[in-house]
Amino acid sequence: MVGRLSFSRKAFNAFNYGVLGLFSILSLLPFVNMLSLSLSNKSAAAAGLVKLWPVGLNLDSYRFVFLRHEFFTAFGISIGRVVLGTAISLLMTLLVAYPLSKESKAFPGRTLYAWAFVFTILFNGGLIPWYMTIKATGILDTIWALILPGAVQVFNCILLLNFFRGLPKGLEEAAFVDGANHVKILFRIFVPLSTPALATVALFTIVMHWNSWFDGMILMNSPDKYPLQSYLQTVVVKLNTSSFASIDPVQAKLLNQISDRTVKAAQIFMATLPILLVYPFLQKYFMSGIVLGSVKE
Repeated sequence: MVGRLSFSRKAFNAFNYGVLGLFSILSLLPFVNMLSLSLSNKSAAAAGLVKLWPVGLNLDSYRFVFLRHEFFTAFGISIGRVVLGTAISLLMTLLVAYPLSKESKAFPGRTLYAWAFVFTILFNGGLIPWYMTIKATGILDTIWALILPGAVQVFNCILLLNFFRGLPKGLEEAAFVDGANHVKILFRIFVPLSTPALATVALFTIVMHWNSWFDGMILMNSPDKYPLQSYLQTVVVKLNTSSFASIDPVQAKLLNQISDRTVKAAQIFMATLPILLVYPFLQKYFMSGIVLGSVKE
């Protein structure tokens, strides 16, 4: 009968769903353990008794984090970095991908420019020239040092230009006949039709900026300018007890109820939560954007 799946196909689907479901559960276990640890009491965390359920429910770690202005300062810097970085990166990616999506007849030298971008994927100048270039531009120790050096991600440009090349050429030709220029064609025709690809690029950019910690450690001269992940890196490596010298009595009281493990878990979970909340809204565009923008026949 047409449309009926064979037994082997049903068995494969069941096996496939089972394996993917198992991997999904396994990927969630570290987050569940981290949340449970952050909600457990000091003695249970120190003894390693916390697995997938809180032991001795205790919210003092979250109270302590909410009283730490360093955490929310770093959190605010990361939010600003993500918002500005994603907007600038999307604009720059559009301005690179649109001309590179044209044929060589319409854009002489296109191949040379394209290979110049691809070359940067394979080779780079190294850490010291990268740092010296940023310092020479005068943006060192500012939020722009975290945004501008990575504004153009070549992989995203390739993804978007392949998507553009898959759009019907008749749309562009009709727009030219009506008197539109390249700017109007890009922002009034290509951008509205490229929602899946743009959402995919935005997701990649958001995750990149939110998870970056190394550039903050290198480019910021003082810890009060660290983005969230750079701040958390210092917390995970070593909880700096000397920074607690000026805490108020409320925080001092909470210190007796928490441990460094529960505080680390609470801060890491709170830092992970925004990405977990953003991803479901962009996930529906993710697969279509990757498939349509990654292959060009």
